[in-house]
Amino acid sequence: MRRFPALMLTAVALTAPTVSPISAQSVPAIRFDASIDFLKMPANLYLGEVAGVAVNSKGHVFVYSRTGERSTVHGATAAQLFEFGADGVFIREIGKELYGFAFAHTVRVDGDDNIWATDEGTNMIIKFNSAGRVTMVLGRREEAAEPAAPRPAGAPAPAAGWGTFNRPTDVAWDPQGNTFISDGYGNSRVVKVDKNGKWVKTWGERGSGQGQLNTPHSIAADAKGNVYVADRGNRRIQVFDSDGGFLRQFTIDVPFAGEPNIMNGAMPVAGAPAGGGATMASGSPWAICINPGANQFLYVADAVPGRIYKVTLEGKVVGTLGEAGKQLKQFGWIHEISCPSENTLYVAEILNWRLQKLTLHP
Repeated sequence: MRRFPALMLTAVALTAPTVSPISAQSVPAIRFDASIDFLKMPANLYLGEVAGVAVNSKGHVFVYSRTGERSTVHGATAAQLFEFGADGVFIREIGKELYGFAFAHTVRVDGDDNIWATDEGTNMIIKFNSAGRVTMVLGRREEAAEPAAPRPAGAPAPAAGWGTFNRPTDVAWDPQGNTFISDGYGNSRVVKVDKNGKWVKTWGERGSGQGQLNTPHSIAADAKGNVYVADRGNRRIQVFDSDGGFLRQFTIDVPFAGEPNIMNGAMPVAGAPAGGGATMASGSPWAICINPGANQFLYVADAVPGRIYKVTLEGKVVGTLGEAGKQLKQFGWIHEISCPSENTLYVAEILNWRLQKLTLHP
């Protein structure tokens, strides 16, 4: 029987002290309740892979789902954005047949209740106001009439462009209204855009060194405007100030008792190297969020062993939730987490085609 080794949490920092290693006994499992019947779907409306979830100030839940493929000149599209009330009752579909929707990745709601959809398929981020009207678009969809030619095997990736994205993954905001975009699978960088939509700067490039990134898959900002990047391919979280200055990085290394449930693919190799092999490793961050309020925590999800980790902003794990699986309180590739409060989480699952609402009892 293959098991993950008993690894310990460590942190590496330049401007902050190193976090002391902690023992397995000091990382308790957090008690929580879960519901998979929270959303009331209308007849003949279904969710596919639930890629994104967000919650606004009224408690309305927005679900960005990979559903209903439709053939187009550009290729099949699979992205629908739904809004549900705080009671889970369906309200509407937002952006039906939208030009910028092709392959759902994440959805976020900013402090003014604007809704931001990040679409990996069209390389666009679309901002809607609370009424569901498009108020800003970032990036540009590849023209259907002139699709890009396939890159020859072994050829270097094209240089990251200004004003465009290459499979972007997520957005976050600082208190000044600047938008930070994790860009993404193709470019492995962070883009900073001001509140008026003007590109300010970018930082990061593909690699495993300090400040380099490999598939930044999720992004969040704390109350001070520091930016947390889920550097999934490097199995770490890097923290930057709002101008891209490196602050610290940390990894999540918490022992898992027993055999992990490998829901898709092969058993990850323990101690997988950075550079892409770490994507499925224990602690590799797929989704992150930071709860609002005076007492902020970072919530992090991995695919194997499929847990959620409650982490201080300095990088210390204080508790874990769940594991991979198909049952209630189990998770199948969490792709996005929304945390409207410290003890309420909404998790979007790719493999289980569902949303779970979690209520924590720490």
